[in-house]
Amino acid sequence: MKIFLVGYMGCGKSSLGRKLAKSAGMRFVDMDAIIEEREGAAISDIFRYEGEEYFRHKERELIEELALADDDVVISTGGGAPTWQDNMQRMNSIGKSFYLRRTAQQIASRLSPHGRQKRPKLRGLNDEELVTFMTTNMAEREPYYAKASHCIDCLSNSDEEVIRKILSIVREDE
Repeated sequence: MKIFLVGYMGCGKSSLGRKLAKSAGMRFVDMDAIIEEREGAAISDIFRYEGEEYFRHKERELIEELALADDDVVISTGGGAPTWQDNMQRMNSIGKSFYLRRTAQQIASRLSPHGRQKRPKLRGLNDEELVTFMTTNMAEREPYYAKASHCIDCLSNSDEEVIRKILSIVREDE
């Protein structure tokens, strides 16, 4: 089983993914971390020096690699991965995808100063600019995220409740 967690940057894909994988006894993969490790550079540097298109190709290569993996895995995607080409359709053909939906205000409050700095599109924005940018950008990405197999409202649910919901859906579909 492949479980893809999709959603906006900072929505909790990595932190929830680790907890979900542990609860389910599955391997956890953070796509951004793997790409950084393989490229020997931070995502912000990859964007700056190689460009977004290059980075999106690396994401797609990793999706295809994960498709071939024999083990059960929880995958935290990059926030923009579902918006590129047919990635969302491909992830749905490989496994189950879960859109972790949060508001811009909720995500902004979750982001540490370091979290802002490591995300190229958020660097240098003050609190008001951050929420404004994220609200607009999230609206642009919503049609892609909405193609996920399942949408999970994270605003009114704790991490533990979100994990229980995802595991319940996965078990029902087996």
